[in-house]
Order: sequence, then C-alpha cells, then structure tokens
Amino acid sequence: MVLWAIGFSSCDKPNQFTPGQQELIMASDTSQAMRVWSIANTEDSLLLRQKSEPVIPDSTNEVLQTLVHRLYKTVTDSMSLGVGISAPQVGILKQVIWVQRFDKDGFPFEFYLNPQIKQYSKLTQECREGCLSIPDRMDTLNSRSYAILLEYQSMDGQKHVEMVEDFTAVIFQHEIDHLNGILYTDHLQEEMKVTKD
Repeated sequence: MVLWAIGFSSCDKPNQFTPGQQELIMASDTSQAMRVWSIANTEDSLLLRQKSEPVIPDSTNEVLQTLVHRLYKTVTDSMSLGVGISAPQVGILKQVIWVQRFDKDGFPFEFYLNPQIKQYSKLTQECREGCLSIPDRMDTLNSRSYAILLEYQSMDGQKHVEMVEDFTAVIFQHEIDHLNGILYTDHLQEEMKVTKD
C-alpha cells in the first residue's frame, strides 16, 4: 500500500501536447513567429477544418507558455499584422487564441484559453473580415452578432465571463470559429445562399 501511494504521488502530470505538437511549438524560442497555415496548402487546409481540444491551464507548462508567446509573436509579426490568431492557424489543434481588444484603452492584445461563446445577440453588424490563413482576401459579412457573452479560462485555471461588443466581438467570433474548424468564408457562403433563396 505504501509503495502504491509513493508511486502514485510521484506520477507526472499527463502531457497535453502530442510529440508532433511539442516539436512544432518548441522548434524555436519565444522570439520567433510560427508559420501561419494556409487554405492554399492541402495539408494545412485539412487541419484548419478540424476541431481543437481544450488545454489544461498551467503556468508551469513550458510548452503551453511557449505556444502562447509564439502565437503572440506570430500575430504581431510584420508579415502577419493580424488582429487575432488561433492555435490551429499555426498547426496546433488546441483552444488558445489571441485577440486585439479594440474595446480597451491602448488596444492591447490578450490571450484566452478554452474560449466559448455562451450567447449571441440577435442584433448583427456588417463588417469587413480577412484571415491570416486566407491571404490577400477581404469580404463583407452581415451575420456577425453585435454582442457576445464570452466564457474563457486564464492561465491560473480561473473561469471568466464577460460581454463583448462591436468589432472586438467580431474578432472573438472569428477566432473561436477557427477552434471549431470554421472559416469566415463559410459564413459568407451561407449569406450568399440566403440572398439567392
């Protein structure tokens, strides 16, 4: 019984990243951007259409910390210059996103773990959208909700809920779509279909 207790207590935490994901994340240090996956590449496109898994918030997990930092470096890189990014866009099927908060002073970038939209407003807004994974294209969507009720976790595992409005709500909707294998062009096709009917 004592041996079992000693063996059990010394078990390492389960690793939440596959060896392939770890290799991709740890290939460079946190000062290096990651390659943005594109729908123009067949292999990339297949991954971008898959659902992401939740992450286990853990500030001691070096791989998770590196992913968060390298995602930020990627979205703010001069080759990208986006207003948001999701982990699937760099080949990692995990629920991690960065969003530029245009609803806060100084428009800071903030990261979110396991974000979910719990409620969408019926009121929608028209907005121009582009995507780092769909280069050289912008389209106008009419179906994004003006406000959303957002739930997410911080690195310490705490759950948070907040109401987000206007363009920042669009960014959250766009990035959370990525976590579910959805691209903004899917919404555009739906809108065009409704218009034709």
